[in-house]
Amino acid sequence: MLAILKKEINSFFASPIGYLVIGIFLVLNGLFLWLFKGDFNILNYGFADLSSFFLLAPWILLFLIPAVTMRSFSDEKKQGTLELLLTKPISAFNIVLGKYFGAFILIIIALIPTLLYVYTVYELGNPVGNLDMGSTLGSYFGLLFLVAAYTSIGVFASTLSDNQIVAFIVGVFICFFFYIGFEGIADYASSNFIEQLGMNAHFKSMGRGVLDTRDIVYFLSITMFFLMLTKLKLNTERK
Repeated sequence: MLAILKKEINSFFASPIGYLVIGIFLVLNGLFLWLFKGDFNILNYGFADLSSFFLLAPWILLFLIPAVTMRSFSDEKKQGTLELLLTKPISAFNIVLGKYFGAFILIIIALIPTLLYVYTVYELGNPVGNLDMGSTLGSYFGLLFLVAAYTSIGVFASTLSDNQIVAFIVGVFICFFFYIGFEGIADYASSNFIEQLGMNAHFKSMGRGVLDTRDIVYFLSITMFFLMLTKLKLNTERK
């Protein structure tokens, strides 16, 4: 697994992909949060908090993560190296984990510079330090779990086709459905249970600053579910 993880990280940073992902994420957030006039602009918001960032980031990541993961297995299929990879003395699940953590670590690296936003808003508060750190910390934890779930979905989508564009579209669709789709169905059906099946409800719950084990178990379950689906798909390829 570690060999595959190292190979994935090296491939990201040996080409423009890793730098582009980090750059695009930071530039888009920076433009919407600090420059563009609108609902997301922190300076025009009037309150010292990062709710705009935690509202915007999941939507940017919804497209960015499938763009990172679309090549994970589809590229191996297209180049005909997947069969060779599956003959290595390594389990299918370890192959999946290597690919998964490679993409996950890249997105975490992209998130780290956003901690500067916390310091900036902390300093801009009146008085200085007038920032709800509990809510901010909870939202960051929620974002980490959301990234974990998105990444597992993207890696799974990459096993469905040798075409990276198809893998990207499928990944975006599944991420979109799990993030906001259940909420739309719940509004139509007036069902709180259906709403709890979606990621947004659990992400917002963690954003209140309370780390409920139900929210953590939910995200871990979604992540493991799609990782296991990826493993099963690889096993069918092996046969």
